[in-house]
Formats: sequence, C-alpha cells, structure tokens
Amino acid sequence: MLCTVLMALWASLISAFNPSQDSELTFLLPAGASECFFQTAQKNGTLEVEYQVIAGAGMDVDFSIISPHGNHLASEFRRSDGVHMVDPTEEGDYQICFDNSFSRFSEKMVFFEVILENPATDATVDEEWARLGDPENLLEYKLEDIRESIESVHRHLERSRQMQTVLRAFEARDRNLLEDNQWRVSFWSCTSLVVMLTVAFTQVYTVRRLFDDKRKVRS
Repeated sequence: MLCTVLMALWASLISAFNPSQDSELTFLLPAGASECFFQTAQKNGTLEVEYQVIAGAGMDVDFSIISPHGNHLASEFRRSDGVHMVDPTEEGDYQICFDNSFSRFSEKMVFFEVILENPATDATVDEEWARLGDPENLLEYKLEDIRESIESVHRHLERSRQMQTVLRAFEARDRNLLEDNQWRVSFWSCTSLVVMLTVAFTQVYTVRRLFDDKRKVRS
C-alpha cells in the first residue's frame, strides 16, 4: 500500500512540474531597423511580455504586440521598458516587435522575457490528482494539501527566477549607463582642463608681451 501511494505521489509530482514555457532573449537592434519575434499560444491562455532597453543612446525603442489575426494589442513609442499581458490568448502566433527606425546612428541592446501559461495543463494535473482517490484512505496523507503546497512553492520559485532575470537586466542597463556617463565626464573633464591650460598660457604670454613692449618704448 505504501509503495502504491509513493508511486502515485511521484507520478503526480512529475506531472505538476512540466517544462517551463517561459523564454528570454537579449539581442542587438541596429539603427534604423526593426525586429519581430513570434510566440505560439493556445486558446484561453495568458501571454506576458516584459522588455527593457539595456544599452544604446536614449535607451528607448518602439514596441508592439500583434495578434494572430493582425490586430495591434499593445503599442508603445520611445520607451525604455514595459510590461504587457494578453489574457485570454487566441490560438496562433503572436508577433512581438521592436522598432528602432527613428534612430539613424545608435543601435540598442534589448532584453525581453515571454511568460506563457496554458490552463489546459493545470486541468490535466487536477484530473491526475483526482484519480488518486480519497486522501484519508492513503495512509492519512492529505494529497490535496501536498499538491497545493508543491504548486505554491513552484509558483514562488518561478516568480523568483523571473525577478532575478529582470534584476540582471536592470543591472546591465545601469552598468551601461554608468560606463557611458563615466566616459562623458572624463571627456568633458579633459576638455575643460585643456581649455584652462590654454587660457592660462595665453594670459601669461599676453602679460609678458605687454612688459616687453614697455621696455622697448623706454629704450
């Protein structure tokens, strides 16, 4: 009996943790260009897209989500980050587009993450857990409580992974901003120093010429 319970519990655990359908990508968007990515979704699911511009002058791009039927579900212009959710989804391929055509010289580095959830998977897991029988007859194991605890832990782990990915993208963007600002500060500091030295040399030279002229006039 115990062996049967353990085997059933193990099978349910395997079903509960399906391969993650989340995806993330960091890519380089050239100046004056646009890129579109396709994500297949099933009916009545959810599709969440989060993006950030982590490098490039201006730190901004145009963003849009296009449904399988060609409808624009979300559009943003000259933004550095954003989060959009499609709920419920239609069956087909969604287009996730980034546009940098307004910039003629600066390329952008963009990070985005797609979180796709399919409710049909959850229904299948519910059916498998229901077939295990009455929890009171399985050595007093409360399978429903175990299932809820496992799913809660799984959701928290997935959310933690997503937050860590987003924080890494923020860190990369802040580092690029810091390096860019450091270069600008160093450049203008050197320029100011050169100007100051030039002005000082010019003043010294001018004063010496004035004294030279006075000595010539007296003689």
